[in-house]
Amino acid sequence: MTPVHFAFSTTFMLGLTGLAFHRTHLLSALLCLEAMMLSLFIALSIWTLQLDSTNFSASPMLLLAFSACEASAGLALLVATSRTHGSDRLQSLNLLQC
Repeated sequence: MTPVHFAFSTTFMLGLTGLAFHRTHLLSALLCLEAMMLSLFIALSIWTLQLDSTNFSASPMLLLAFSACEASAGLALLVATSRTHGSDRLQSLNLLQC
């Protein structure tokens, strides 16, 4: 495993462990998801550069567009929950009370 692949896989794993173990606030969960998406974007970009193929050149941009949509939806949920519940703590949210 090259050092570049090791760096991106550890970045993804750090985001995944942060998402799994530090779920106290919604904002920290969203930041961990963004870290995972950015590591996937960079890994996919380097993979297309290493292949020297134009067939996969649109896939990193598509992933970046989906990541931007995910971030905007997450921030909209963060604003909505902080307005209705008063905080972004995940323990205060109850999905059964709508």
